[in-house]
Amino acid sequence: MPKPNREPDMQKVIEIRSFIAALIAVSIAFTYLMLPFFSVILWACIIALLFHPLHAKLLDRYPRHENIAALVTLLACVLIAVTPALFLASSFIKQGTAIYQQLESGQLKPALWIDQIRQAFPVIDELLRTLGFDVAEVKQQLGSLSVEAGKVMASNALLIGQNTLGWLVSLGLMLYLTFFMLRDGARLIPILIRALPLGDERERLLMQKFAEVTRATIKGSLVVAMAQGSLGGLIFWLLDLPGPVLWGVVMTVLSLIPVVGASLIWLPVGLYLLATGNTSDGIILIAFGAIVIGLVDNILRPILVGRDTKLPDYLVLLSTLGGFTMFGMTGFVLGPLIAVLFITFWEIFSREFNVILDGDAMHDDKSADDRDVSSPPL
Repeated sequence: MPKPNREPDMQKVIEIRSFIAALIAVSIAFTYLMLPFFSVILWACIIALLFHPLHAKLLDRYPRHENIAALVTLLACVLIAVTPALFLASSFIKQGTAIYQQLESGQLKPALWIDQIRQAFPVIDELLRTLGFDVAEVKQQLGSLSVEAGKVMASNALLIGQNTLGWLVSLGLMLYLTFFMLRDGARLIPILIRALPLGDERERLLMQKFAEVTRATIKGSLVVAMAQGSLGGLIFWLLDLPGPVLWGVVMTVLSLIPVVGASLIWLPVGLYLLATGNTSDGIILIAFGAIVIGLVDNILRPILVGRDTKLPDYLVLLSTLGGFTMFGMTGFVLGPLIAVLFITFWEIFSREFNVILDGDAMHDDKSADDRDVSSPPL
């Protein structure tokens, strides 16, 4: 018999492999090309996801005006989110610059504040000695750390002011992309599901998790952090403390970190007020921070997030800190998102793999039963 001709099959295999290799190479090149705009694209997707319900309602009412619905939604986004952010950024830059100049001129002396707190609270020295710490060395390190932290914060404010043009360009690109994400997002999802090779059901589940965790993180972390920072800035303003907007923004950023949060600011300032004789202001600030600012997270987070998509507290802390370390400010979204996707992938794998194992075990048990029934007794 003549041997079958396998050259067409081999040619097809070579073509498929070559195409896949080219596809991977082009995808890597495109990813590298888009890498400088990673934050812009990410935040455009997040904003489109958050404002999608408003866009959907407008489309239901005016189904033939997709562009107008997307434009109106984008204007609402600018009024609700972008305009207040620009105002806060401007105030942050001004107050950060003022603090930077005071640190440089020596008007602000963090080491003196530490001495005043130690003198007013001798128990701190006793506690440090009991734990085996050198008080003088701790004072020097805390003073140096305070100065460096203040300089970094203030110099970053100056850097933001100097890079205003680049920041505005990024903002414009983000809003431009957000418009198309709002208008075309519903059509892009089926295309992604069809193109990705993970299985349609798995891809739908992963996209659903992405949407849930993104909404939960923004509402449960950013909104809570903004509430805590606003309350912190308000009490600083009422007590006539310097830089209320600056410290409110700093408390907002720190509130993104679970457990400690804004207390890293209001607690030392409250202790300093007590140490310098401003007893009433110190008591008010510490009480307000512990009762009002501290309870905002416990009250708002369950309402805004719910229990279904909430990660364990320890995983939220670790993923948020890891996200900050790897991705900067966008890490407070990416960190928990990566953690949830990690858990979801392993849940899918465990569920489907266990089903296969269970099926094999049932098949083996059934075969064994069949052998027992069919085998004659010894």
